[in-house]
Amino acid sequence: MFDADLPRPEAAPVDAPDDSFALDAYSRTIARVVETVGPATLRIEVGAGGRGGAGSGVVVSPDGLVLTNSHVMAGAKRARLRLPDGRDFTARALGDDPSTDLALLRVDEAASLPHATLGSSAALRPGQIAVAIGNPLGFEATVTAGVISALGRTLTSRDGRPIEGVIQTDAALNPGNSGGPLANSAGEVVGINTAIIRGAQGICFAVASDAAQHVMGEIVRHGRVRRSYLGAAAASVAVPRRIALRLGIDNSTAAALTKIERGGPADEAGLLTGDLVLSLDGRKVAGVEDLLRALDGERAGRTVALETLRRSDLRRVWVGLRERS
Repeated sequence: MFDADLPRPEAAPVDAPDDSFALDAYSRTIARVVETVGPATLRIEVGAGGRGGAGSGVVVSPDGLVLTNSHVMAGAKRARLRLPDGRDFTARALGDDPSTDLALLRVDEAASLPHATLGSSAALRPGQIAVAIGNPLGFEATVTAGVISALGRTLTSRDGRPIEGVIQTDAALNPGNSGGPLANSAGEVVGINTAIIRGAQGICFAVASDAAQHVMGEIVRHGRVRRSYLGAAAASVAVPRRIALRLGIDNSTAAALTKIERGGPADEAGLLTGDLVLSLDGRKVAGVEDLLRALDGERAGRTVALETLRRSDLRRVWVGLRERS
């Protein structure tokens, strides 16, 4: 025990952890991304006399290719652009793909333009830094930062097709951010910001850069994104377990044809409403989303095999797919 007349030894102070270095490193990373991608992020306006919509876009090539959202263009063929350095340009739409909510523009004027690099969204991992740049609510060159919250989300596009591989982030987005870039810590564009859930906080979405690369390639080569046309509407249903066991069918669910268009490929192949599509061209179909994914541009103009179930009969039907107009 200590003598009451002697001073008690004082506990050594515990140093608080020094976060300044980590914070500085984080800040430096965000600033570096903004310096790289920010100059290529522009404001997009469509419609006459400023009465149309406005959004964001990003220049992705030195010769003036610009990616934005389909819903920003809203079917317009031309747009006005403004870069952060104050320069104004006009651009024409090369192609518009509502199925992925992406549009590709080309700047009219011959000018040296800052451009960002499209990275690979396949390399992303949840928890990585995500930086969004755009013009929310008209506030130009606004930067927000967060993380990649999740990968592989699916959103329904305006034409009813699923947009696959969507990136979820908590980097704050608001109206006007649409079409702007979502960048990683290396300053690469890994997504095109597209949607928010109104009333929610920190749940925002971007179309993955790998999908944007595909759409760009299709539009540059063909002027459109090619997809196959079956001429039928479908819904996801369960395959009757008793029939599946008896026939050795692996699918627990399939795509049931609910409508057949007269004169379409499905009609010409003898398909009927109520038929269950189990596979297309060897690719398993567990529902309507799988069926839509299988109807890609590579199968347009080809005759493919559909494995179908009609009542309790397993059938193989050959269908000559057309290119969707």
